[in-house]
Amino acid sequence: MSGSDCAYWISSFLEASAAEIGSSQNTLLGYGQDLKDFEAYLMHRNLAFDTASRADIESYLISCEAQGLAASTRARRLSAIKQLYRFAYDDGLRTENPAIQISGPSKVKSLPKVLSLEEVEALLAAGRNLGRTAAAQARNACLMELLYATGMRVSELVSLPVSATRGDPQVLLIRGKGGKERMVPLSSPARAALSVWLGVRDAAQEEARLKLKAPPSKFLFPAKGKEGHLSRIVFHKVLKDIAIAAGISPDRVTPHVLRHAFATHLLDGGADLRVIQMLLGHADISTTEIYTHVLDQRLKELVLTHHPLAHKSP
Repeated sequence: MSGSDCAYWISSFLEASAAEIGSSQNTLLGYGQDLKDFEAYLMHRNLAFDTASRADIESYLISCEAQGLAASTRARRLSAIKQLYRFAYDDGLRTENPAIQISGPSKVKSLPKVLSLEEVEALLAAGRNLGRTAAAQARNACLMELLYATGMRVSELVSLPVSATRGDPQVLLIRGKGGKERMVPLSSPARAALSVWLGVRDAAQEEARLKLKAPPSKFLFPAKGKEGHLSRIVFHKVLKDIAIAAGISPDRVTPHVLRHAFATHLLDGGADLRVIQMLLGHADISTTEIYTHVLDQRLKELVLTHHPLAHKSP
């Protein structure tokens, strides 16, 4: 099997994942990178996807561990390999699946980093004032309010279509991983920030149309890049600047940390875990259960505070 044959396997698998499962572009890029690394390992040993055995796959995983790769990275690579061989078996490229019985490293679920409510409020306030122009400040305020109010993934936020935000919506329709849609309520501050930004955005779009004959953007946060919307990289930088302005270490603040804050603060306020699962767009409740550490702490405090025997001396 030649390198071009391996490339065919990867491209065919990625096309099937996009068409049949609706995998996102970021997921497909990750699959491609992991499978190319596995391909390079096999070719160095005069092997290929169609000749690799279970022992070869396990040897590859051992080599990944020897390189010091994290368990989460090794688990992700095995997942890509398993899906490739499942596709190859279903598509008749192989008569057996050499990866089907391989177990990956157990992923340790670490507690998400959490910002306090006071820290989030400081970030929101800093977002309203950060920016060289009033337009930049309005955009940054809208980004921060929407992110915390909805718990969106950063990719969902920056690519949000402007059509979903028209008419002072009480809720947002968000298209998440695999094209799955979910409804998320909007808070009053988020709606207010959205209204201000829409006014600024639409005025800029109209000016560009008249002066440059530029077609209107379909995104809430338009940009000049090839994607047509604000990039995740740019937003990451903006968020770091906002953290510094709020007096918080930028190492502690990422879009995902704000997503964690959204979920944690909801749970701490009494929200049901399944409601949070729906709002976050988690396919499996087990993914959401990482937030039960908040519930456990609240129950512990409840018992220690209100149980009749909790305050009695031994």
